[in-house]
Amino acid sequence: MRQSQLFTKTRREAPSDEVSRNAQMLIRAGYIHKEMAGVYSYLPLGLRTLDRVAAIIREEMQSIGGQELLLTALQEEATWTPTGRWSSDDVDVWFKTALQNGTELGLGFTHEEPITRMMREHVVSYRDLPRRVFQIQTKFRNEVRAKSGIMRTREFPMKDLYSFDRDQAGLDSFYDDVAHAYERIFQRCGIGDRTYKTFASGGSFSKYSHEYQTVSEAGEDTIYVDKTSGVAVNEEVYTDEVLSDLGLSREAFVPCTAIEVGNIFKLGTKFSEPLGLTYADEQGNDMPVVMGSYGIGPSRLMGTVAEVLSDDVGLVWPKAVAPYAVHLVRLGEEDAVVVEADSVYRTLSKAGVSVLYDDRDVRAGEKFADSDLLGMPTRIVVSKKTLETGAYEVVDRATGERSVAKDVHTVV
Repeated sequence: MRQSQLFTKTRREAPSDEVSRNAQMLIRAGYIHKEMAGVYSYLPLGLRTLDRVAAIIREEMQSIGGQELLLTALQEEATWTPTGRWSSDDVDVWFKTALQNGTELGLGFTHEEPITRMMREHVVSYRDLPRRVFQIQTKFRNEVRAKSGIMRTREFPMKDLYSFDRDQAGLDSFYDDVAHAYERIFQRCGIGDRTYKTFASGGSFSKYSHEYQTVSEAGEDTIYVDKTSGVAVNEEVYTDEVLSDLGLSREAFVPCTAIEVGNIFKLGTKFSEPLGLTYADEQGNDMPVVMGSYGIGPSRLMGTVAEVLSDDVGLVWPKAVAPYAVHLVRLGEEDAVVVEADSVYRTLSKAGVSVLYDDRDVRAGEKFADSDLLGMPTRIVVSKKTLETGAYEVVDRATGERSVAKDVHTVV
């Protein structure tokens, strides 16, 4: 992509109505556009980044047997009344609307009920189990607070995976598979070293669930971390009784503010029983299907990466999620410089390297400031000086380390 043709503009100042670092940086860099409080559109750079985050999640879900589908956002009352989650008095994040005939509909904030109801047509006997299905689909939540940029919004993509097993042993085994897949996701996205699998309340589903919490001052949660063992406990369950239950000592833990980037729940038969999802076992007995639910928000994860890895001058994307691997910066409009920069652009592109090529006729200072703000992992500079020395200047965005390279193939 030539930057002169890119549909985006950088901004020197952060918008006055944004308090979160991720929104300030992403808007300034031209990745997202704010439509209203808690609602953002993704511009080309932002969409490329979001798609790369989603691709990592998709790959890891498929690696543990997940099959992708896509459920509807529109929901009808009959699907949700058996579990008591239709009334807005019981679930306060519903967005409700109505058909022209007056029939009330909701915009899905999660999909346990509809996927359970759907599975009644696909699970009959023990031979139909296990099943693991997931989607990356738009959710709608009527959040009271929406001040965390793309980390907490009212319309957002969510990866929700659902597992269906014959028994608790099957659920327990797959639950561990998902936990390991989540750890790989966060590692690939560059935040694995600060993200903890955290004991949390299981709510009405089970005694415990697990959240994945990324340590950050921008977080809304408090967790207690034993950094030696890597064990973390959410403040909501940080009691002597729970610590004793887990075999942990209070002295080892330190409090940290953190961002929840994922969660996993053992649902058991919480949804299958009221919605009538059963299977016939080997003896022909009707048994309730045992379920699990596992969520990660790609946009929330993208926002968290932007929040914790950015610096004072801009975004800092890990290679795995960056919209482009290389930011090629051309300094000067001399024919020789233009010819050389164009050649580097073609060479890298033909080699399969994604390149954002700053071919604009603007000052060097503006180009470098924009490059820092946009946050591509590697910057290659072509200028009159580099032509004279016969080597390209290379800058690592994350470390600031500068080097020279005579062959661009050795850079990425």
